[in-house]
Amino acid sequence: MNRLVFSNIARFITLVLIQVLVMNKINFYGFLNPYIYILFILLLPFETPGWLLLLLSFFTGLTVDLFSGTLGLHAASSIFAGFMRPLIIKFVGEKPDYDITTQPKLQQMGLKWFIAYALLMIFAHQLFLNLLDVFSFDEFWQTLLRVIVSAFFTFLFILLFEYIFVPRKEKQ
Repeated sequence: MNRLVFSNIARFITLVLIQVLVMNKINFYGFLNPYIYILFILLLPFETPGWLLLLLSFFTGLTVDLFSGTLGLHAASSIFAGFMRPLIIKFVGEKPDYDITTQPKLQQMGLKWFIAYALLMIFAHQLFLNLLDVFSFDEFWQTLLRVIVSAFFTFLFILLFEYIFVPRKEKQ
C-alpha cells in the first residue's frame, strides 16, 4: 500500500511538471492544448473513495492552475472529471476480478477497455474545461472543434506515456 502511495505521489509530481514545463507551451492557434495531467486522475485505483478522488482531483487541478495562472479553470475541470470517473467506469464495462490496489492501466485492463475509458474521461474533461473557458455558446462549433482536437492529442500523449513508462515486470 505504501508503494502505491509513493508511486502516485511520483506520478503526480511528474505529470504536473510535464504539464507546466512542456504541455502548456504547446498551443496551435488555440486548438491544440494537450492536458496530460488528467492521467493522474485516470490511473487512481478503482477503490479510491469518492471524497478522496474529488479531493485529489481538486488538488491536481489547483496545482496546474497555480503554475498556469488560470484561476480555478483546471481545478473545476478536474473535479468534474473526478466526479464523472465512477460513472464512466460503470459505462465502459465491468471491471475484471481485482484487488484493492488495481489501477485502470492499459497493461492491466487491456487496450480496448483503456481506450474507451480514457477517451470518455478526456472528452468529459476537455468539454468542461473549454466550455468553462469560453463561457458562451456563441462559438459552439469552434469550441467543439477545440475539444475534439485537444482530446485527441491529449489521448495520444497519454497512450504514449502509458507505453513508455511501463515497469519492466508489466512489459513481460
